[in-house]
Order: sequence, then C-alpha cells, then structure tokens
Amino acid sequence: MSELKALSKEAIPAALEKAVRYRLLNEPAEAESICLDVLRADPENQEAIITLLLALTDRFEKGYGVSDTQAKELLSRIKSEYERAYYTGIVAERRAKAKLAQNTPDFRFQAYDLLREAMSWFEKAEAIRPLGHDDALLRWNTCARMIAQNKLVPRAEEERIEFPLE
Repeated sequence: MSELKALSKEAIPAALEKAVRYRLLNEPAEAESICLDVLRADPENQEAIITLLLALTDRFEKGYGVSDTQAKELLSRIKSEYERAYYTGIVAERRAKAKLAQNTPDFRFQAYDLLREAMSWFEKAEAIRPLGHDDALLRWNTCARMIAQNKLVPRAEEERIEFPLE
C-alpha cells in the first residue's frame, strides 16, 4: 500500500463537511476514510470521532461486519458524558434496526433487547442533557414506537425445572 497523504489542520473543517455529506449520500466508506484522515491530523477531534462512529453504524443494515470493539473504542474517545451516553444509545438502536431488517432466528428478541438497551442509554443522556437538548428524549420515543409497531416483547423467562433427588 502506498503511504497515505497527510491532511493539513486548516483543511479539517471542509473535510468534515465532506464526510457528513458522504454519510447523507449513503456512502459511509467515503465518510469513514475522510474521518480517519482528520483523526490522523487531529486525534482528539470530537466531530470526526462522532462522524466516524455514525459512518460505521450506517453499515449495520447493509450487512457489513462492524465490530463492537471498533464502536466501543470510538465511544470511549468521546469526551462529553452526555454525548457518550447519547451515541451509545444510537449504536444500540441502529443494531436493533439491523436485527429487524435481517429477519434471522430470534431477531425479534434481540431487537427488543437492543432497543431497551438504547432506551436506557437515552435515559442516562436525558438526565444530564444540556438545556434545550432533547435529542435523547426524541430517540427514546422512537425506540418505544419501534417496539410497539413491531409488537416486540422480551424473551420469556424459562421455567425452572426441579428434578427429584433420588
């Protein structure tokens, strides 16, 4: 592989705009590449970390292998406690949507569990949100509606069977 060219710090704002645009054009690989270039130039750039995380989660429903390790590593780099909780909820919500689209065995239970996990993270974010930031509340409502519309329920607890001792 050829050596990658370095992005100048002055080019970061325009590059991030391009990354967002590529995400909106449903081209997450291009957005991911741009974010990686930005992070080489500015390793702590929060906008690049979040955009990269969203680009990775855009791939969930497309069946691409996106590891939980990669998402967790990016989440750990988000400095704001509110944003870390909010985007952890986004990751769980997007995994749930991918499960619903895959239609694999147990997908309904897995989707339910992931949506409930997302809702829990959105509740944490809501509790510490900045004034006027109700995004976590809106996402919580979306998850609740998805559960209702898809008639999702938790997996039934298995009954305990007690075997007689001889």
